[in-house]
Amino acid sequence: MRLALDFIYRAAGGLAALFIVAIVALVFAQVCLNLADKIAVAVTGSGVGLTIPSYADFTGFFLAASTFLALAYALRAGGHIRVTLVTNRLPDRIRRGVEIAVALLALAMSGYATWYMGLLWLESLEFGDRSSGMVSVPLWLPQTPVVLGLVILTIALADELICMLRGALPSWEGKGENLLSE
Repeated sequence: MRLALDFIYRAAGGLAALFIVAIVALVFAQVCLNLADKIAVAVTGSGVGLTIPSYADFTGFFLAASTFLALAYALRAGGHIRVTLVTNRLPDRIRRGVEIAVALLALAMSGYATWYMGLLWLESLEFGDRSSGMVSVPLWLPQTPVVLGLVILTIALADELICMLRGALPSWEGKGENLLSE
């Protein structure tokens, strides 16, 4: 089970990285088109009007996808910002209780967000909601990786909580060395 979960976390992180690369490629392509248009103005006196329709919408969709798909991987790798100023000063037993309580609270919040984002996804699918940009995109498409990322984060938080209740250190204590070393 551990191998399957770690694979899911890494795969989601890999997909997040691909969406970041897609953002870079799309913005780079638009910058090149803007440059070509400026060169055309300088040479011929009029622009060609080169643009990627709705590229800002697409980069926003890709940013949401990369953010949410990376959440579980970042959790396991110890990449989430944590305030340890207080917890590092607590005795081990109390610190462990605080870590479990925080994981339980995070799991509840993530489960809540997952549930309602899933309902929004279903609503967008049912009513055929579309984006309002130049290129009209069915909203369920960009919402899918957001829902998937939240589902995987919820699974990762449940995984963390179960491991801590069994006596293991949270993955962020070991900076996710098990996840990253494979």
